[in-house]
Order: sequence, then C-alpha cells, then structure tokens
Amino acid sequence: VQLQASGGGLVQAGGSLRLSCAVPGRLFSFNAVGWYRQAPGKQRELVASITTGGATTYADSVKGRFTISRVNAKDTVDLQMYLLTPEDTGVYYCNLVLWAAGNRFWGQGTLVTVSS
Repeated sequence: VQLQASGGGLVQAGGSLRLSCAVPGRLFSFNAVGWYRQAPGKQRELVASITTGGATTYADSVKGRFTISRVNAKDTVDLQMYLLTPEDTGVYYCNLVLWAAGNRFWGQGTLVTVSS
C-alpha cells in the first residue's frame, strides 16, 4: 500500500498550492502522517506531520507558511502552502510517519515547482 499525493504544479514565487494525500481509511484512523519533500540534489526531508489527535510539527523553513490538516470526511491529509519560494521546489511525498522512519512504501510524490 502506498499513499497517493496530488496537487502539485508550477506556481510563481509568492503563490500558493494545496496538496492532498489520500490515506486508506484504516490507516488514516490510527497513524500519524507526514509530508516530506526532496529538492533537486538534496535528501528527502520532513516538512510537516500530524498525529491522529491533530498535533502538528513543521520544519523551521515552512513555519508560518504551511499548514497540515486532517480532512476526516475525505480521509486525506492536506498541506496548504502559502508564500512559496523557489527553495520550496521539489517532489512532495506523503507517508505514514511510521513507514517513513523505516524508509518504506514511498509513493511517486507530486512535483512542486516555484518560479522566481
């Protein structure tokens, strides 16, 4: 099973995008989920995560600009991104925090490109 990320695209600096991660129902109810990104030439990093209870964490680089949320009606975990900069460019993946820790079950991700 792999989580499916969607919503990426090309946006100008200062713009916004909303990414969505479809999480199968049983997995959604019992697992923390994270959004990760891999910029060109760099290692994949955690951008934001959210627990089943709604507690969130963010990378310092995105605090105040990105918001992660659980959409219970759709079994998705969304990432709202504002004030995008070229440094936000990369492939964005979502995964269970548990699976990510074991570097397992990564999906294809969704590409975000921010032009200057």
